[in-house]
Amino acid sequence: MPEWKQVPAAARSALSATADYVRRGVRGQGGERDDLLLGAKTVVAAMAAWMLARYFLPVAVATFAPFTALVTLQTTVYRSVRDCAQYLLAMTAGAALAAALAAAVGIHGWTFGLLTLIALAVGRVRRLGAYGTQVAIVGFFAFSSGQGRIDYIGHLVASVVIGAACGLTAHLVLAPARHTRHRQEAVAELHTDIRQRVGTLADVFEADVPDDGDDSAGDGRPDRVRRLRRDWRRLSDEADRVRHTLDAEAENSRLNPRRSVDDAHEALPRARTALDTAQRCLDHIRSVSRSLDHALDSGELDTVPAEFRTAYASLLRTAATAMEQVGRTGRTEPQHLDELLDRTSAELDRAQRAARPGPDTRPAVSTLQGTLLTDAARLVAELRQGHRALDPAA
Repeated sequence: MPEWKQVPAAARSALSATADYVRRGVRGQGGERDDLLLGAKTVVAAMAAWMLARYFLPVAVATFAPFTALVTLQTTVYRSVRDCAQYLLAMTAGAALAAALAAAVGIHGWTFGLLTLIALAVGRVRRLGAYGTQVAIVGFFAFSSGQGRIDYIGHLVASVVIGAACGLTAHLVLAPARHTRHRQEAVAELHTDIRQRVGTLADVFEADVPDDGDDSAGDGRPDRVRRLRRDWRRLSDEADRVRHTLDAEAENSRLNPRRSVDDAHEALPRARTALDTAQRCLDHIRSVSRSLDHALDSGELDTVPAEFRTAYASLLRTAATAMEQVGRTGRTEPQHLDELLDRTSAELDRAQRAARPGPDTRPAVSTLQGTLLTDAARLVAELRQGHRALDPAA
């Protein structure tokens, strides 16, 4: 039997997934390549820090250099600088506490307890972030291994500085890639997906009701609406994921020496505004879908006048087109978007006129039309608000 076949299935699957991950990272830009480059930089920086520390400093403190390199090399330059500064502050505080207590009262059990108590209190300072516990850890090393001696603490500080220098140098030599354009495209794709599904929603409103007793034409409508409701949930989760990537890219742009798109300082805020608009509009569209699902189950949709259903479907399609304009990767065209929003408002007025109750209008139908119009009015208001946020002069 080949040796590969003797490997357990779970291990083969894990190895195959790892190989695929590496291949994707090598072939194109993206999160996989970023992770691979960060791992490679971390290995090189830690190795260089360890070798330099062992060459210039005592072996007892050499380990602090590669550890600091690991701390320094985070996913973004900004986070690397921030974490490095927090770690240096924590290390300085711990070493200073150990030296002060050793010089003042000596090395004793009770002084070690006092050191622990003070270090834990200092470690709670918010400016130290996640590295508050390092005050106590570094203090233990300086107090126990170094006996609070100034020469040991000096070597420890030098080791930490070597590690920080190696880590920051690796980041500056090969800074993390900028993904501003990809983030804009992700927002635009989300808007396009919403527009396509709103078109399907409009088709359900406009679908004719069969007259000959054959319900084949109407059978698909409830299924389509249920699929749409599942799609809305998926798109809502996708919007949350895109927001996370936008926040990560905004951090990645800080202190990053790499160039990005020409208007990168404006591109991410515009993308975030477009995403805000998409998420708020999605809430109202989901509400429309819920009302439609209920109307199909109860049979109320078939009693709604065709004039209203046609007007409402046209309103949804125009609003979806306007939404796609809001989410485009480049700057919006204010005049074109204004025209779309004016058309949307006109179609909302048309739908409201079509919803005026007549003498034979059932109360349930009036309630359904009122609910749908309320959601549509809120949808139009959100689009106008998004337009104003993207183009304040509009």
